[in-house]
Amino acid sequence: MCNQVDCTSVCSAHSCATERCTVEPETRENQTLTTSTPAPSTLVRPFTVAISDSEIDDLKQRLARTRWPSQETVPDWSQGVRLENAKALITYWEREYDWRRFESELNRFPQFLSEIDGLDTYFIHVRSKNPNAMPLILTHGWPGSIVEFLKLIGPLTDPAAFGGRVEDSFDVVIPSLPGFGFSQKPTEDGWDVRRIAIAWVELMRRLGYQKWAAQGGDWGAVVTSALGAMRPTGLLGIHLNTQYAFPAQIPDTLSPEERYAVDTLALYTGELGGSNHLHSTKPETVGIALADSPAGQAAWIYEKFQSKTDNDGLAEDALSTDDMLDAISLYWFTNSAASSGRIYWENRSGSMAGPKLTLPVAVTVFPRDIPRLPRNWIEDTYANLIHYGEADKGGHFAALEQPEILVSEIRAGLRSLRS
Repeated sequence: MCNQVDCTSVCSAHSCATERCTVEPETRENQTLTTSTPAPSTLVRPFTVAISDSEIDDLKQRLARTRWPSQETVPDWSQGVRLENAKALITYWEREYDWRRFESELNRFPQFLSEIDGLDTYFIHVRSKNPNAMPLILTHGWPGSIVEFLKLIGPLTDPAAFGGRVEDSFDVVIPSLPGFGFSQKPTEDGWDVRRIAIAWVELMRRLGYQKWAAQGGDWGAVVTSALGAMRPTGLLGIHLNTQYAFPAQIPDTLSPEERYAVDTLALYTGELGGSNHLHSTKPETVGIALADSPAGQAAWIYEKFQSKTDNDGLAEDALSTDDMLDAISLYWFTNSAASSGRIYWENRSGSMAGPKLTLPVAVTVFPRDIPRLPRNWIEDTYANLIHYGEADKGGHFAALEQPEILVSEIRAGLRSLRS
């Protein structure tokens, strides 16, 4: 996600290469959740994940040949991933982790590719059985992926089967960001968050949706905020579990909540900001270093899970090892270390402030998110705040850490948009 202090610049204009991509503001009268004719099948093609046995064998051989560095000289994580924890993770990845299990899980969902603005975009699309379901596009961040949303699909599309109300049903669209997962890697620069947001508008149009909502955290929240600033035709409102609402100028006098936000931002951009800085300045160097080393790729992501989840000292307190390795394996098999990291480089002038939004916005604040913003700054940034929720547990990776809480918050936050 962004790592400076003024995010308005991430919404700088970018020409849209797709002529039918509409971004004009709409009137808010007589809104209904209706669908139009979906795009022809030539524009949306089915996709199945199929990693070859040779690729899996190659991974295991590389893991077995890992050359380890010397042990850290401190008794904590202040120098990065501890060697003993890294070795345990890599040993499990080599000897016990089952990619085929995860591949089968993915292939139970309808998956597709669609070329938008010159790139094939991969996405999962699950329609609810409820004809009045609200279409919802969910956007991940880094080192997130579509992995983090898989546990949300059932409860969102079929809430009655998970203790919810049928009238809270959603159709879900879960794309991989350009250069992430099975989406195509850009071969030119210019893929900033506004360009991604424009591609998402076109994707929803191709799927036949006239009225829809959007949700995101981390970079997904930046893309979703860009959608909110654009207010494209059909966008009813958004839900954010990461809020970009720092004031452009930090006040001299701060409340305790505001001071905590500033302190956690300093932690995020300082001690925890090493990977962000490298991605925003030298993503290709990082990509070269990680493309040939699965252990390196694992450590790069594992450290983020350890430092930004709601845990008691280890990432494994908040996430299962299989969940972490599902995400790490997806980055490895798609060789996307460099192409995913470039989202920081493309948006390096962006930050943790703004844009100020006027469309309906729902937010959920998770207690161990870094940084964590006070309610008054959130209300100042989102003029039409339709829902404010505070979870009792969870950190930065809300969808992966606390899927039940996030589902409940998405339902509550976007419920008023259904009328």
